[in-house]
Amino acid sequence: MSNRPPAILVLEDGRTFRGDAYGALGETFGEAVFTTGMTGYQETLTDPSYHRQVVVMTAPHIGNTGVNDEDPESRQIWVAGYVVRDPSRVASNWRSQRTLDDELTAQGIVGISGVDTRAITRHLRERGAMRCGVFSGELAEQDPKTLVEKVAASPAMAGADLVGDVTTKQGYVVEPIGEHKFTVAAYDLGIKSMTPRRMAERGARVHVLSASATLEDVLALEPDGFFMSNGPGDPETTEESMVPIVRAVLDRRIPVFGICFGNQILGRALGFGTYKLKYGHRGINQPVQDRATGKVEVTAHNHGFAVDAPLDQVSDTEYGRVEVSHVCLNDDVVEGLRALDVPAFSVQYHPEAAAGPHDAAYLFDRFVDLMATAKNDEKGEA
Repeated sequence: MSNRPPAILVLEDGRTFRGDAYGALGETFGEAVFTTGMTGYQETLTDPSYHRQVVVMTAPHIGNTGVNDEDPESRQIWVAGYVVRDPSRVASNWRSQRTLDDELTAQGIVGISGVDTRAITRHLRERGAMRCGVFSGELAEQDPKTLVEKVAASPAMAGADLVGDVTTKQGYVVEPIGEHKFTVAAYDLGIKSMTPRRMAERGARVHVLSASATLEDVLALEPDGFFMSNGPGDPETTEESMVPIVRAVLDRRIPVFGICFGNQILGRALGFGTYKLKYGHRGINQPVQDRATGKVEVTAHNHGFAVDAPLDQVSDTEYGRVEVSHVCLNDDVVEGLRALDVPAFSVQYHPEAAAGPHDAAYLFDRFVDLMATAKNDEKGEA
């Protein structure tokens, strides 16, 4: 028998799951989503792309390696709530500094444990991602109908503009490891700390900019490349903010690389639409095919929206020809774009591999090659 206070997960469609409190006591609201990663829960919790989402872990046993101060991917835990089946009673790892339960409590994250996460996942796969609430302690004793009404009154993810919540308040620089070869202007739309480090490993000085940075701020850096990170919310909300900046960068033929949310913004800048997926892709085991090579990569995903671009043809856009470069083998969702007439490409997943496999690390090399080619072309014209 658990000695934890009671908790209840309430889905928008009225289904409820009762369990035990995990983390902070209270109530929280967000979009219920599931992630299939077997490892990397600390990186998942601190991924800003999960802002305002209640994350259901499909792996049943969570918290066994505790929490440390080296693995967070941002300054705080971003998930709105946390749902696990069987929290570890003991944290055992030589790097562990405290338990996951203590960390959730310290950061005010309301969670629930002891629930059938497989049943929740099957429900979300059939009905789609939806709003939910987690209530623990005395709040869990309220009438379920009242709780459903509270969930229904919470904001939806479609149309949500969340980048301003997660972006850095002040820009900063990640210095290159070794020789300085390139300068990159990187928009923090919810960037993970490992991402600029991957570029620094390849000789890039990365200027991480707030999402409020202007085109003039970008051009003042005289960048060799322009990067857009992952992030939360609906990409349609960037139509008046980021999209014009990307178009101006494309006009100047500065090499562009976008990942996840950045892929969706590049897609919109090129003239494609975006749409909300039924339940999204979240986890570190998603199979994606590079259509140019036929190679299949196992990749890390966290997205609920996707680019609407034709898979069976090269598209003519304002910026020339554009092709779908990568596709998800589970459901044929567009997982990457490549411009054939301007130096720009993007992928829908997280190639920095924190957490996750390293199959997609070559994409940072591709960005470096694009910047090197552009610099050589400039020298040739001079």
